[in-house]
Amino acid sequence: MNLREHYKQLKTQASIMLKGEALRAKAMRGGVWLGAGSVAEQASRFARNMILTRILAPSAFGAMAIVMSSSAIVGALTEVGVRQAVIQNRRGQEKEYLDAGWWLGLGRAIITYLIIFAMAPLVAHFYGLADLSSLLRVTLLGTLFDGAMSPRSALAQKDLKFGRWMVISNGGGICGVILTVVLSLVMHDVWALAIGFGSESIFRCVLSYILYPGFPSLAWERGAIRDLYEFSKQAFGLSFLNLIFSRTDIFVLGKLYPATALGLYSMGVALIVTPSIFLTSMFAQTLFPALTHVQDDKERINRILIEVSSWVILLGLPGVAVICLWGRPLLSVAYGARYAAAAGPLAVASGVAFLNLLNAAITCVFTAVGRPALHRRAVTASAVAMLIVIYPACKLLGMVGGQVAALVAIIISYLLQVFRMRSLTGLNLLRYARTFVPAALAS
Repeated sequence: MNLREHYKQLKTQASIMLKGEALRAKAMRGGVWLGAGSVAEQASRFARNMILTRILAPSAFGAMAIVMSSSAIVGALTEVGVRQAVIQNRRGQEKEYLDAGWWLGLGRAIITYLIIFAMAPLVAHFYGLADLSSLLRVTLLGTLFDGAMSPRSALAQKDLKFGRWMVISNGGGICGVILTVVLSLVMHDVWALAIGFGSESIFRCVLSYILYPGFPSLAWERGAIRDLYEFSKQAFGLSFLNLIFSRTDIFVLGKLYPATALGLYSMGVALIVTPSIFLTSMFAQTLFPALTHVQDDKERINRILIEVSSWVILLGLPGVAVICLWGRPLLSVAYGARYAAAAGPLAVASGVAFLNLLNAAITCVFTAVGRPALHRRAVTASAVAMLIVIYPACKLLGMVGGQVAALVAIIISYLLQVFRMRSLTGLNLLRYARTFVPAALAS
């Protein structure tokens, strides 16, 4: 077969995968859209960090790490998974469901902000940072706009129309990043970060109404509320437990070490967290809604999970090896020489991010089949492990201890999720384990 015939064959295969109305074609098209948007957004965030680390002091990033972690804990306590419930439900495209989801989401946002507003002085006193109270109150105004997004914007994900969702989600993020850089050049302090982060939610809210105009009605259908409540009841508490895993290191390190050291740590870890968030977001926005269309076909679910996981493993394990070997020069080039001190946390964080991606793929299965409660045991185990290990790890190992504790926690969670899949869908564990072999050899 000559080169021209190879090209024609590849073109035909690509056309089959990207065109048509089959689930794979829709998911692939969505992945292309979201991939392009997410790459653009994460690239802009990386460029922003490269600029800001040369303008702002590390202590500014340490203060913002505490702000983001404090806000996340309140958001997690009030998270009920309304948007996921609308996407997962077969009647989720009906106006009654969209309106009910909007009112529930807005109510949650208002409660979240009021709690943040009240607790802000306590957080500032605990960490001994006078400006922390005002930073919390200003930064988290964006929570209200997140809750007020157009009710019909959920249809972009439910119907696998990811081009519009890319504009809303990634477009809003990019606009916020640009504003942050502009403000940093003018203000030269942490307030540029605070205002810029809050503005991302405002931009997303505005874009959602531009692309999906229409306001909710005051009439609620009792059946819609009941269905949303039943799904949300299973998901309740998961966000808080996930938060313990993902944010406890910031709380403990922020108390044990100066804000400057925390800033170096948070920005070093962010080098791997940024692409990890991109991929996790891709799973949540493409894999989850795609799996909802085959939620009753266990064999097909297993096939999709193994295929997705094999790509994560094939690309992820060598990536972890590269970061472990060249973490210091990567940080020096990205942020400057002083951030090379975070090479240790970055190396361990790469392993955490890798396992977290594999875990996220399994979580998408649980949510797609309407069983988010199955995820609770693994999340609870990881949260308990994190709480037990984090303080001694940070005291004994210093800044790298935060990620060592996270690695222990994610290993426990991942193994529990894999065994849960076997009981739920009959996943062949030997076939799943074989996907690690080529990547391990490459690494």
